[in-house]
Amino acid sequence: MIGPPDVTDLPPDAKINEPRLRLLLAAESVFARKGFDGATVRDICDRAGMNIAAINYHFGDKERLYIETVRHAHSCSVADAGPALDHSGLPPAERLRAFIAGMLRNMDAPVRPESMQLLMRELSQPSPATISVVEDFIRPMAMGLFAILAELLPEMPDRQRLMVGFSVVGQCLYYRQNRTVSTLLFGAAAVDALTLDAVTEHITRFTFAALGLAGDYPSVVRREGAV
Repeated sequence: MIGPPDVTDLPPDAKINEPRLRLLLAAESVFARKGFDGATVRDICDRAGMNIAAINYHFGDKERLYIETVRHAHSCSVADAGPALDHSGLPPAERLRAFIAGMLRNMDAPVRPESMQLLMRELSQPSPATISVVEDFIRPMAMGLFAILAELLPEMPDRQRLMVGFSVVGQCLYYRQNRTVSTLLFGAAAVDALTLDAVTEHITRFTFAALGLAGDYPSVVRREGAV
């Protein structure tokens, strides 16, 4: 199953020598706890062990530092998005399965608690940082998925295709966002047995069956049995 968040605290310390990264990690921790308005430049620089001028040098101002910190937190919480998109030579049914596999793989990156806390704070109180993350990281994957669905389901109204896309993404996100609750309900051994391959096959089979298209992806049905 999608791996648990990385609970190892990674504050800036003597082992992190790159000044920009020290500032980003310090800012991530401070912004996650205090939010943009509650955090001060001095808080961040003290945690990074650097002087205030370093923020101006590397980022310009607090607002730009915040945007770059949210972008960094997001990029560190996912793997490379490329594998989820680079399947242009495959038929649409195969591309959808590849997209699902790629999205699950992307979410297998360990997550620092501060990264998740900052991202959840940003989602609940969106700022220009959210726009930046959506445009540069999320939009390309979303548009890739909806292009696949448009080819796979050409007669389906756009409104319904949009909901199908949300359903596919929602199934993938469940395995990361709800791991703790799933473990409490069913135990670690049962949850750990849900490998990336097993989850990929299940979501693919489930989606095609729900769309009445199980016959369009027979390799899944042969491996796993008809739904």
